[in-house]
Amino acid sequence: MTSIYGDPAVIRRIEARTSFQKITSNGTVAAAIMVLAALVAVAVANSDAYEAVHEFLEAPLTLGVGSFAVSISVEAFVNDFLMAIFFLLVGVELKYEFTVGQLRRPRQAALPMLAAIGGVAVPALIYLAINHGGAVHGWATPIATDIAFALGVMSLLGDRVSPETKVFFQTLAIADDILAIVVIALFYGQAPSVPWCAASLAVILALWGLNRMRVYSVKPYMAVGLVLWVCMYNSGIHATLAGVILAFFLPSRSDVRLSALKGWLDGRARELDDTYDDESHVLGQHDFTAGAARVERVMHHVTPPLQRVERYFSVPVNFLVLPLFAFVNAQVRIVGVDPATILADPVTLGVFFGAVLGKPLGIVLVTYTLVKVGFSKLPHNVDWAQVVAVGIMGGLGFTMSILISGLAFPDPTEVMAAKCAILAGSVVAGVLGVAYVRIACVVRERRRGGDGEGETDEPPTA
Repeated sequence: MTSIYGDPAVIRRIEARTSFQKITSNGTVAAAIMVLAALVAVAVANSDAYEAVHEFLEAPLTLGVGSFAVSISVEAFVNDFLMAIFFLLVGVELKYEFTVGQLRRPRQAALPMLAAIGGVAVPALIYLAINHGGAVHGWATPIATDIAFALGVMSLLGDRVSPETKVFFQTLAIADDILAIVVIALFYGQAPSVPWCAASLAVILALWGLNRMRVYSVKPYMAVGLVLWVCMYNSGIHATLAGVILAFFLPSRSDVRLSALKGWLDGRARELDDTYDDESHVLGQHDFTAGAARVERVMHHVTPPLQRVERYFSVPVNFLVLPLFAFVNAQVRIVGVDPATILADPVTLGVFFGAVLGKPLGIVLVTYTLVKVGFSKLPHNVDWAQVVAVGIMGGLGFTMSILISGLAFPDPTEVMAAKCAILAGSVVAGVLGVAYVRIACVVRERRRGGDGEGETDEPPTA
């Protein structure tokens, strides 16, 4: 087959771009950069640069034009505006799963989704038990699972974890995100402003109108979504939820009839062949390049707006927004603070043990109960050892937990204690999860050897 590229350098350039795409789509790399940003933040917070960085993060920014403007600090810009883009991607993932993914089959998704409820309830109960006479308002801090971070750590285990286990965990983490979003919306907003809430509702109706009119261009949705963010920021409802709302109104279908695409492309190919002139420079082949541009515009619309938005924002979110968020919010200054005081703080204990113990207890107990009563059964190639591993890694709260801690605790001392517990808990959950899977694999192989069974590449089943 003859290549459409006349110069080998073009092929090398495209291959280099493909390699870049492979790196930016690697969850492990993204998780590593986010962890590195958090470590740098802790180092900076405990150095002489802390005051300068803190002053910069508190500096005001103005977004908008004239009276339709919002003044926020750099820190609030990261936490409220940039994280709204992160929540936009969360919403895109949720809509995808509800449309063609695991969540479109309620029976199949029921087990991990109900396990997620256990993974939210038990950490909250542990936190409340430890803080029953104190900072009870922080009960939601240990309930969240950072899906990107957790799946990045799980990817380090390779084929020690079956693909079915990863799907189970992803479905559980998505359900966990839904619960965290509901908790933020219901419990951690400010006193609502009726006029701004009414304006937010009007903007949501505008998004609905765009969807009903079958507008398939992304730009109108993004423009209206920006207005929605401003309204929600002033309404008292947490502004990051604007991203989730916007995602659910993005069309998940294409405005190109795919069944007729091949025939249309065949016709355009013949037209291009008729207008092509071997002896003319490409800049002089106006009919040919105009026809190619028409094909390019149509092919652009083959991809639904939902997927286009994901492609536009996934790399900036994973490699810019989340590392920035980690750097801004991991500014934990412990210089001059008694470590024993932090370790003994009920907030620290509640958040840490809620995540490290509560998550696996809740996930495993609910899963075990539902399987034993016959409500459901474990997916193929998922055994109880891998369910325990999922529970342990569910304690990787990081991004969502840090976000909730900033909303839940008005006292800076409580915020510091919570963030210390979140960072420590995420590290412990990740290390324990990886170590547990590796040990479980060694034990399983020894048992197989003792039973005289041969080696197999198939993951174990329950």
